[in-house]
Amino acid sequence: MTQAAQIISFQDIKDTRAEDRKAGGLAMDQIKIRGGNRLNGNIRISGAKNAALPLLCTSLLTDTPITFSNMPVSLGDIKTLSAVLAELGTDIRLIDENTMELGTPTLKSKRAPYELVRKMRASVLVLGPLLGRFGEAEVSLPGGCAIGTRPVDLHISALEEMGAIITLEDGYVKAKTEQGGLVGADIKFAKVSVGATENIMMAAVLAKGTTTLHNAAQEPEIVDLGECLIKMGAKISGLGTSTITIDGVPALHGCDHSVLPDRIETGTWMIATALTGGEVTLENGRLDTLTALIDPLRKAGVQIEERGDDIFVHRNGKPLVGTDIMTEPYPGFPTDMQAQFMTLLTLCQGAGMVTETIFENRFMHVPELCRMGADITVQGNSAIIRGVDTLKGAEVMATDLRASVALVLAALVADGETTINRVYHLDRGYEDIVKKLGACGADIRRAKE
Repeated sequence: MTQAAQIISFQDIKDTRAEDRKAGGLAMDQIKIRGGNRLNGNIRISGAKNAALPLLCTSLLTDTPITFSNMPVSLGDIKTLSAVLAELGTDIRLIDENTMELGTPTLKSKRAPYELVRKMRASVLVLGPLLGRFGEAEVSLPGGCAIGTRPVDLHISALEEMGAIITLEDGYVKAKTEQGGLVGADIKFAKVSVGATENIMMAAVLAKGTTTLHNAAQEPEIVDLGECLIKMGAKISGLGTSTITIDGVPALHGCDHSVLPDRIETGTWMIATALTGGEVTLENGRLDTLTALIDPLRKAGVQIEERGDDIFVHRNGKPLVGTDIMTEPYPGFPTDMQAQFMTLLTLCQGAGMVTETIFENRFMHVPELCRMGADITVQGNSAIIRGVDTLKGAEVMATDLRASVALVLAALVADGETTINRVYHLDRGYEDIVKKLGACGADIRRAKE
């Protein structure tokens, strides 16, 4: 590993977790926003959180280091998963503010403990790599945002098809393999699952024989993971389709990999620009990963242009117009953009409908938006949003990551000041949000309760 690199210790990572401070009764951060300012300027898009998390887990698959650039190092979720990996024995070094080097020459523990895994559901992604390389794992059932059950049964049943012996005891998934390790299998997922696809891909790269995943997730983050694994020596075909084939290899090696730009952050700032007006250039963005969002945004009245490696966004000078969306697995409309798009609809002319088909409990931002004057009616898994003239500043509470940023968007255009509480949710998935928006003219600051 690079000698000049800064070593990140397990304790250093653990001490930064906002929820631990909350549990200790200390003051929590708030974000205060005074609405009404147009956004003008440039925002650089960070590496994708949803790509970075499984990529970090690939460090368990080899005894040589992997270097990740464009890594959103400061995110809460990155710190939490780094703490999980450090507990398992991964050496983690920070090369610069967006570059990490990870290596797992040996394992000091095969147990991912509850105190860490409860913070974030993606921690379950260590299960496949641990089983694939070491043949044994104990992983706490995961926690995270309260937006649905997100069961891990798809992960478990697929690993059992590959020969794993799995029991659930005391809140832990305890898994091991017979002598000889995992074996390839023909796996048909009962439903599309990003996490299960990622976990089984990582388990299969070191399994004996061929594994075929049917009804696999097709998200760009899946493709990014597969491309990294291929750099490490894996044999994978079918990335970006619903059928992925993995031919197991005896061992993998380290590599250098740049994390995919965050399409959810990109879409979020597109909506911020649409709501506030102004002109914003999103640096390092990729339109090809956001096709399902671009069409409804353009229908609403947003102008979006690709300029080299950047995306230029501005309003066309006319009022925004309501439109309908339905969340679906990729390449459909992303569930992680649903709350932000609903915020856009609150100030559109006419009405729009949002239908959520991925998570059963992802309308928790609705009461908070209504506190700010939005007109939203929820009927089952659909919400009807009737546009209003203005939103009003209020004190609101974030309930999950995407709901929290939806409240930020609403606050940017609300009359008066909005105070957003429990912003540790926001810190899990958005880097430097105050700095990025403030540099474009937003009146935004962090404060203590």
